[in-house]
Amino acid sequence: MSLGDVIEIASAAIWLVIKCSAPLLLSSLIVGLIISIFQTVTSIQEQTLTFVPKLLTIFLVLVISGDWILNNILTFMQELFSRFGDYVR
Repeated sequence: MSLGDVIEIASAAIWLVIKCSAPLLLSSLIVGLIISIFQTVTSIQEQTLTFVPKLLTIFLVLVISGDWILNNILTFMQELFSRFGDYVR
């Protein structure tokens, strides 16, 4: 296994993590921004107000995009395991 193979696997794994976590993080960011604007307009300064809506949003997005995330991870692992013989040499 060469250094190039290790860098290629690490790069693909990092890209996979970014790609799979993006829907969850972006939806949480958008909900947090909307609640922050609501807090600013209404002068409610409760720090825990954002927790429950973000949690529900992340859960909903995970339910909706969970199949896509799982398929991406399975594809990556199948490709990695199918090329295992090349890496052992």
